[in-house]
Amino acid sequence: MTAADRLTDALYGLGWSTVKKLPEPVAVRLGTSVADLAWKQRGKGVQRLESNYARVLPDATPERLRELSRAGMRSYLRYWMESFRLPSWNEERIRTGFDVKDLHHLTDGLASGRGVILALPHLANWDLAGAWVTTELRTPFTTVAERLRPETLYDRFVAYREGLGMEVLPHSGGTAFGTLARRLRDGGLVCLVADRDLSASGVEVGFFGDTARMPAGPALLAQQTGAQLLPVTLWYDDTPVMKGRVHAPIEVPEAGDKAARTSVMTQALADAFATGIADHPEDWHMLQRLWLADLDPAKGPS
Repeated sequence: MTAADRLTDALYGLGWSTVKKLPEPVAVRLGTSVADLAWKQRGKGVQRLESNYARVLPDATPERLRELSRAGMRSYLRYWMESFRLPSWNEERIRTGFDVKDLHHLTDGLASGRGVILALPHLANWDLAGAWVTTELRTPFTTVAERLRPETLYDRFVAYREGLGMEVLPHSGGTAFGTLARRLRDGGLVCLVADRDLSASGVEVGFFGDTARMPAGPALLAQQTGAQLLPVTLWYDDTPVMKGRVHAPIEVPEAGDKAARTSVMTQALADAFATGIADHPEDWHMLQRLWLADLDPAKGPS
């Protein structure tokens, strides 16, 4: 482990051990202060966030984009402050911390016994939404986590999410898809963050006027298992309660081969994600390259 890796792991460990002990108003102020400091420093993450927002709002002025990126960093740090504190929240705090619309799409899907796939973009706090599902609905689910460096940091994230009632599988290793398929065939629930492809072999989609690549997994799982595929979008407002919506099921097309069906379904997911992102762009925590044109370093900033 390098010195940088050790520092990263120590900082996250400090967050989970210390921030969760702070009174909530203090944690909120701390998150806002850290966000504003990071925003003023104009690092690569802030620049990329602003560049991504410029694709969502192509007519926005530079001043509007700067304002939006500041709000975006505050939203991003709200996610982290909440995540550091989630293990100490009691069930009542979790239940009252999330308000979701059109929940019947999820509950009806689970009642059908077919299995359900929830697919989300990096909006607001997906960990809080997951904790709400395991707490309010008493429904366990399986998800996939990206391998992080150092390995001890990945272990921290796995332990954190398992503590919230999730079964966590590593993204790498090649066995996750089969396990997810088995859970779905048993009528279970799978939740996947699905607006950024980590494999470089995803599906090309139209997204805010240009081409991006998103993972094929949700659509392939739905086709292979017969599970319902439901997009979910999340957002914050000026209250302590996160909001969300479960969108209508994405059906498997009757025509076309597997690749064509996967393309159509993944595009439908991207369209649902785009509606939530367009309504609440400041809550989209995408600090990485996403569009294919930006994946070439010669065509855009880091």
